Amino acid sequence: MTDALKRGRDVLAEMNPEIEQVLRDRYDGILPGFAESLVEWAYGRHYSREGLDMKTRQLCTVAALTTLGGQTAPQLKINIENTLAAGASEREIAEAIWQMAVYGGLPAAINGLNAAKEVFEAY
Repeated sequence: MTDALKRGRDVLAEMNPEIEQVLRDRYDGILPGFAESLVEWAYGRHYSREGLDMKTRQLCTVAALTTLGGQTAPQLKINIENTLAAGASEREIAEAIWQMAVYGGLPAAINGLNAAKEVFEAY
């Protein structure tokens, strides 16, 4: 196991311990190693970096996914859950999404707020 994979798994153990298995079950049949690669690269090499705390990283992720638009709703919902797990409040998440109305447009922000509302109601 690489150091980055271990770091990625450590990050996910605190935020979303089931995600690697969910990804493995869903994608490894058509793309072997996908789940492990994602955990190693995204979480082990990016989310685990020094310089930003996890709450800030997650708020940035929510903002980026919001700006990308409605097609990212599944990933946005997962990352809203991760952002709550990282210590952000519902208000902070909603404000980060709303801020993206300036950059991604009102439809993107509304879609983001709809995703957040679903997560908050289920959380």
